[in-house]
Amino acid sequence: MRAVQVVRLDGPASIEVRDVPEPTRAPQQVLIDVAAAGVNFPDVLQTKGLYQYRPELPFTLGSEVAGTVREAPDGSSYAPGHRVVAFTSKDAFAEAVAVDADHVLPLPDDVSFEAGAGLPMNYLTAHFALVVRGHLEAGQTVLVQGAAGGIGTACVQLAAALGAAVIAVVSSDAKADVARAAGATHAVAVEGFRDAVKELGGVDLVVDPVGGDRFTDSLRCLRPLGRLLVIGFTAGEIPTVKVNRLLLGNIDVVGVGWGAYALARPGYAAAQWAELLPHLRSGALDPPLGARYPLDEAAEALAQIDERKVLGKLVLTV
Repeated sequence: MRAVQVVRLDGPASIEVRDVPEPTRAPQQVLIDVAAAGVNFPDVLQTKGLYQYRPELPFTLGSEVAGTVREAPDGSSYAPGHRVVAFTSKDAFAEAVAVDADHVLPLPDDVSFEAGAGLPMNYLTAHFALVVRGHLEAGQTVLVQGAAGGIGTACVQLAAALGAAVIAVVSSDAKADVARAAGATHAVAVEGFRDAVKELGGVDLVVDPVGGDRFTDSLRCLRPLGRLLVIGFTAGEIPTVKVNRLLLGNIDVVGVGWGAYALARPGYAAAQWAELLPHLRSGALDPPLGARYPLDEAAEALAQIDERKVLGKLVLTV
């Protein structure tokens, strides 16, 4: 079968599409024929050797898929032909993938494979961030940094679905349109966002997958008892905080490491998915797809993320 492989750690341009053996399913795994795969920022980091998970070279890239079950364990809730999504640490950018059954989730019939490929990583992370770590309540206001990207639009949609008002921070008019379409009440430019947010009354939660020099101004946007949710560092710089700001403002900085938490707790992702399913079926959660690339153009998809040119979720079609 064909697969996108990292053969050296020189960034997106150095990946290769190769013929590799089909995966062999372990007893606890589901074998999935891949229809589409989601492209994420950690995939870019893996091409550079900068991610915390570093498989031995060469390895097949990719962490989330949508497709059809080919084989499943005896006694599993899955059977050949079932439509599913799944998440994994690697191997998703291929024509088939074997995934632990605990990491496989049912895909509603009215959700396309391409949309499904944009769901597992971003929307499970958004749920963990907003509901579990952020304790979001209906009527609160959420500020989302990087609001036009995959994790950003997931957080905008879920916050809106849960009854919150959303202020999106974006770097262009096109990204503002994406954020508003995802459900943002307001979209403000990166330059001067702190003053714009304060004019709107401040926020109860900040979702920050960006980091870098926005961090301190994000803290200043919080109302008393507010929380800043640290999801990632797409800006490249890991910020620091003077803890007196937390004391004086009665605010929290909260880490959001969904993978580390969920992977250590069998059944946790399935429980999250059950909470998300009503919103998926209603259409409230629907990944805005930016662009679709065939496997042969995976390097271009990764480069778009690396260069911060992405609007919505990028997927590879198989």
